[in-house]
Amino acid sequence: MDRENALGRFLRARRELLPPEEVGLPVGERRRVAGLRREEVAGLAGVSTDYYIRLEQGRERHPSAQVVDALARTLCLEEDATAYLHRLARPDGGRRRPPARREQVSLSLLRMMDAWPHTPAVVLGRRLTVLASNVLGKALFDGHAYSGDLVRLVFLDPDARDFYPDWDRVAVNTVAGLRAGADPDDARLIEVVGELSLKSDAFRRLWARHDIRQKTHETKRFRHPLVGELTLRYESLTVNSASGQQLVVYQADPGSPSEEALSLLGSLTADSHVHRPADGDARRPADSGVRQPERTRADRPES
Repeated sequence: MDRENALGRFLRARRELLPPEEVGLPVGERRRVAGLRREEVAGLAGVSTDYYIRLEQGRERHPSAQVVDALARTLCLEEDATAYLHRLARPDGGRRRPPARREQVSLSLLRMMDAWPHTPAVVLGRRLTVLASNVLGKALFDGHAYSGDLVRLVFLDPDARDFYPDWDRVAVNTVAGLRAGADPDDARLIEVVGELSLKSDAFRRLWARHDIRQKTHETKRFRHPLVGELTLRYESLTVNSASGQQLVVYQADPGSPSEEALSLLGSLTADSHVHRPADGDARRPADSGVRQPERTRADRPES
């Protein structure tokens, strides 16, 4: 993950992905690029070509909010991507950010999840690692090499494409969600991106697109090894008491085969669950069914 000239890299990636016909420009036979040219972006955004080139090259890094909004409209960016572009353009005054605090799920949230025995629920951290899950949430993702890390599960797990029947769409959304919560100064995120870029061609290609999209709500299909096909709707809720955390809650349509399969999964796993505290978390009640999985190397506090 490159911290140098992040603004320029983002602008270039989005420019090269935007078909000219989408912004009303003709597609000529002699056109050599699939996306927009620099001069076309500049003209549509109302800035000089020289200024826009300086932005992409990193010689100008702090455009005004008005220019950022104009570029976002020109590049057809959605709300999350526009907010991300504003963050890239905002000067930090040279101040060094304090190190990110260890991601820990609150006791009240753990208890609330534990009260949903028929509803899978997980708490995700800034890098889409599973910080906690209730019994059914754990059962939904259990049995994989990377059950506690949704990004590694999608791109590194050998059975990911079988577990996610719509793998291509899941992969795109996973990378977009990871970027949406990205902090350029997060050393552990940089480590994760570097590892995945080396081990997965698909991740490297999708990361280079600079898609930005928060995890919100969606219908997702799973092929579970115990109960077969599941089609679940999820809602992702921001945890206001913990920056960067998301509570993701899954549900099946009432009366559907997926609801029956989810009920079967609950009955198969209810008696087999063993509570194990994560990293000696003394704040969790001993009788809680909610489990915080063991942290991966990328999630452990730096020494």
